[in-house]
Amino acid sequence: MTKRLVILVSGRGSNLQSILAACHSGQIPDTQVVAVISNRPAARALALAMTAGIPALTVDHRDYGTRANFDAALQKQIDDYAPDVVVLAGFMRQLTPAFVQHYEGRMLNVHPSLLPAFPGLHTHAQALEQGVCWHGASVHFVTAELDAGPIIIQAAVAVLPADDEQSLAARVLDAEHRIYPQALAWLLGGRVALAAGRTQWREPPQTATREAIAPSLESSP
Repeated sequence: MTKRLVILVSGRGSNLQSILAACHSGQIPDTQVVAVISNRPAARALALAMTAGIPALTVDHRDYGTRANFDAALQKQIDDYAPDVVVLAGFMRQLTPAFVQHYEGRMLNVHPSLLPAFPGLHTHAQALEQGVCWHGASVHFVTAELDAGPIIIQAAVAVLPADDEQSLAARVLDAEHRIYPQALAWLLGGRVALAAGRTQWREPPQTATREAIAPSLESSP
């Protein structure tokens, strides 16, 4: 059966575009993006979805007095499309524990750092301020604690002496585009799952590739 993705966005949709390309190419096999939902009506990702013939919807967080009310309305829209996996692709809202629990084990996020380093915002500035040698991106299961869910895959990016926030961010974004489709393919293919609060593998991947993409290999106890 074809697997179904609902993708949540707030901005331009570059990760959405990489996921659509991976579905089309077969990198994420037998998978369809069935809806794209944004909390921002002006998000450029919505136009990208419409161009691709995908339902593009807005649940504007400004229309709701509380996070819980917004999340309830968002959950209803998502569930109308019966997704197998909910994909956070630059979705800039912190979600309530009840919402996260509803999609436990089937909601992923990509974060622009090598978690657990630099959770939250302004990760590239933090990396430069701390003088780290390596920065990168992480795909993880979403849990109630912000950017703290079990990691599936990470990509490391060298921090160069001449880097500023923009140059570093561009290379990290390119890494996100490589690892997010891979994580989705593993999850939808049944190779990885969230169990007992940990990333657990049925078929662990091979060792890290030459692009410094490293899967999380925390196995079942």
